[in-house]
Amino acid sequence: MCHIDDRKLMTNDKRLMTKNSIFSLLLLVMGLALAGCSPKMSWQAMAAQPRYEPLEPNDFFADGTSSRPLVPNTVARGLLREDTAYFTGKTTGADGKPVNVDQFPVAVTRELVERGHQRYNIYCTPCHAADGQGNGVVVQRGFAPPPSLHIDRLRQAPVGYFYDVITNGFGQMPNYAHQIPVADRWAIVAYIKALQLSQNANANDLTPEERTRLDAGE
Repeated sequence: MCHIDDRKLMTNDKRLMTKNSIFSLLLLVMGLALAGCSPKMSWQAMAAQPRYEPLEPNDFFADGTSSRPLVPNTVARGLLREDTAYFTGKTTGADGKPVNVDQFPVAVTRELVERGHQRYNIYCTPCHAADGQGNGVVVQRGFAPPPSLHIDRLRQAPVGYFYDVITNGFGQMPNYAHQIPVADRWAIVAYIKALQLSQNANANDLTPEERTRLDAGE
């Protein structure tokens, strides 16, 4: 007479139940995945949205394209550039030609200069160096050195000149129109002017109080 160990049967049943549960779970997951991807199995039909792909033809329009051109004379919200001096750094000269502005089109505040200092450190110091002398880290590694920001020509240059160079580039310097927003360009120009003044200040232009602080080493 055979004797069957009930504990072994229970263990085998549990293993079988576990395998069946795992298999059922896998089937459920696969079913959900297929339902989410196939338009025939999903009421959301996410794989067949009612839209056109870029450059996909469309017979509805006379030109046969689904991508529509902009309506003439329309401007995206916030991009109406009526202030020529602010957006280009230029104004119209006496001869009718554009010239660089010599006055900031924005209020020069401490916050603006500090913002310009931060942006200058990011975008300008690699070539111009922190002191503006033109011996930045990439110059030390062989890049063509830019002129010092403290030479007479650049100290006397109007603010619009620096804005134009940042926007359009000059010589070896590429343009930064895509990297630096308009407001930050003016902030950098404000800091450059402050940097130039710091390196070429005249003690005679100081007030008596400032002269006292300077003599005291403050």
